[in-house]
Amino acid sequence: MAASAAVQLLGLSLSVVGWAGVILVAGLPMWRVTAFMEANIVVAQTTWEGLWMSCVVQSTGQMQCKVHDSVLALSGELQAGRTLMVMGALLGLVALLVTVVGAQCTTCLRGGRLKDWVAAAGGALFVACGLLVLVPPCWFAHNIIANFYDPNVPQSQKREMGAALYLGWATAALLLLGGGLICASGVCKGELSAFPVKYAAPRRPPTATAASNGDYDKKNYV
Repeated sequence: MAASAAVQLLGLSLSVVGWAGVILVAGLPMWRVTAFMEANIVVAQTTWEGLWMSCVVQSTGQMQCKVHDSVLALSGELQAGRTLMVMGALLGLVALLVTVVGAQCTTCLRGGRLKDWVAAAGGALFVACGLLVLVPPCWFAHNIIANFYDPNVPQSQKREMGAALYLGWATAALLLLGGGLICASGVCKGELSAFPVKYAAPRRPPTATAASNGDYDKKNYV
């Protein structure tokens, strides 16, 4: 039981860190950054593009950000990225509440199979959250790489993968790993508790003294 609780707590900690990372990644503007094709060119500014805003960083260190004006005027990948990241953040919140209710370290429910299966359901929701969060970074990375090697795209419009994509992959991995640990701990504990093992004390054979006393008593009664 102690090992199952430790695994569940580890999975919950990883999932909470991953869920916080989802919120951070969704707000970062560094999904796409300016691609520098030649190293000998002195660049005066760098462009960052995110889901909600785009920023221009000057060589002096000054940064100016502008929120996207129209939602309908955004590209399909930006709209899908926003939707999936928001859904992932909300689903992670629901998964956190369900897991806390079914966790072994809380007293929201009485211990039993129901509590273990509730914790397993929370872990499954964390896994689903990780899958949702994994889609936007992969989609952005595919489009960035395709445009980078496309000769028809001007060099001024070529972009590179930003730090937010790598953080998105890391948070998705944490959610998948943490949710898997929670599911494994809850299901395994539930299966073990469903089949209790009963131990019976072995019978001792009668000793020679007891047998002789029994024979002596029988003789006296006869």
